[in-house]
Amino acid sequence: MATVVESSPSVIGGFTPRSEPVQRNVAVDVYRGFVMLLMMAEVLQFARVSGAFPTSLFWKVLAWNQTHSEWFGCSLHDTIQPSFSFLVGVALPYSIASRLAKGGKFWKLFAHALWRSLVLVALGVFLRSMDHSQTYFTFEDTLSQIGFGYPFLFLLGFRPPKWAWAALGVILSGYWLAWALYPLPGAGFDWQSVGVSAAWNAQHNFTGFAAHWNKNYNLGNRFDQWFLNLFPREDAFLYNSGGYLTLSFIPTLGTMILGLVAGRWLRAAAPRIPMKRLLMAGVIGVAAGLLLHYAQICPVVKRVWTPSWTLFSGGLCFLFLAGFSWVIDVKRHRKWAFPLVVIGMNSIAAYCIAHFLENFITTTFRIHLGANFFDFLGMGLQPLIEGAAVLFCYWLVLFWMYRRKLFLKV
Repeated sequence: MATVVESSPSVIGGFTPRSEPVQRNVAVDVYRGFVMLLMMAEVLQFARVSGAFPTSLFWKVLAWNQTHSEWFGCSLHDTIQPSFSFLVGVALPYSIASRLAKGGKFWKLFAHALWRSLVLVALGVFLRSMDHSQTYFTFEDTLSQIGFGYPFLFLLGFRPPKWAWAALGVILSGYWLAWALYPLPGAGFDWQSVGVSAAWNAQHNFTGFAAHWNKNYNLGNRFDQWFLNLFPREDAFLYNSGGYLTLSFIPTLGTMILGLVAGRWLRAAAPRIPMKRLLMAGVIGVAAGLLLHYAQICPVVKRVWTPSWTLFSGGLCFLFLAGFSWVIDVKRHRKWAFPLVVIGMNSIAAYCIAHFLENFITTTFRIHLGANFFDFLGMGLQPLIEGAAVLFCYWLVLFWMYRRKLFLKV
């Protein structure tokens, strides 16, 4: 594996001097590869397979974990975006140290961070516009959310650790307060006017103080009704059908800050793993998020990225990182993880491949193999088998890039 050369001067607030090179953090690559695999594995279509086996608990569990929670809750699929954001923070201390060791200067590095931010947002808009007749300006996707927050994260990477904790506190408390002060709808409010059916409202929306975080009537949606309509659109923006918001990039920055904290811990302790710190941070984050939810102070809702979701999902990310670090770096079980390393070292390419190649590969299969080729078992498993073939093709492309050291970086 490639090595990351650490910087020796103590010019960075959050960095300690170190002269010897440190091996690339394979556990981080494996974790990132696992996250991207979850995203690409949507082609397995567990929901369709579950529909063919309505009495099977096994397929129901798989299908549930491949879909996003409607509002409160967390499936495995819900951990993809926070993990991807968290890992951006984990990687930042290594990236800064490597660039400084190569002679990089702060302003040049900051200019690159701004460029990276712009490219991520533009790529997110581009990918979300593929099924529209004109550019579809929304910014709730993973890449755009990271892009908006990345320059602030980068600046925190040059400050002492206490700055990161202070920023996290200000972000989460300030964002919570802004939502809590936004007025609730009146008793006769027409929820269907913001895309919320009566049945959905009765089942998922909150009552009492937690109602400040209900779907499509909140501070974030009001901001988007103003902000997104500043751009040329096919139709005026009224609401996002999934409840997703532009302003979620603010608490998402909190998730990236938690990753920055974890990355600093890993780098400072290397080659040891700060397992106790990672596990304690994980347990505290999950517990704090659930406590805020059940106390009705702030519900755990991924779709609007509530502050409690930042803590809860951030805790899960610490636990995932601890788990992968324990297997890879403590127990030294690495051979099994090679397929994930191939994905994790080219995460942006994997993200783009999943958006660009699915229809092309599926169409190619059906043209040359026949529409029912993957139904050879005749058991309702065609979506799964065809999806597995598509997923394998994704991996082959990434493996080809890996062998030729072609890594798509922004």
